[in-house]
Amino acid sequence: MIRIEGAAWASMVAHAEGAYPNECCGAMLGSNGDGVKLVREALPLENAFAGEQAARYELRPEDLLAADRAARERRMELIGIYHSHPDCDAYFSQTDLKNSCPWYSFVVLSIRNGKFHHANSWLPNVEQTAAEKEELSY
Repeated sequence: MIRIEGAAWASMVAHAEGAYPNECCGAMLGSNGDGVKLVREALPLENAFAGEQAARYELRPEDLLAADRAARERRMELIGIYHSHPDCDAYFSQTDLKNSCPWYSFVVLSIRNGKFHHANSWLPNVEQTAAEKEELSY
């Protein structure tokens, strides 16, 4: 289960709505214990994809490392990555799966006509061949 605190959730939604019609991406910082991942802070990151950003996002490795450092400096962990899907559902695409890390949660926010619609969280397997839906609370 992943639970996202109010301020972190508001930041994620604002980032996703503000990036519309492009995809946004960011890191989720918090704690992980007793079967619950608690996201206390959302850290917006730049979508570094060189192509059409309405259909894809890309994280630079150095940005992900900086997010991990920021988490440790705040005495937190890097819990996962969030990104938006403009004008479509909050599913985990084959591209998302191929670029995933099996130790992170991936929250996908569906943004329709510039406004938040729904979200899902996904846990990819070690082989990055499938992802199961993770219980999400915000």
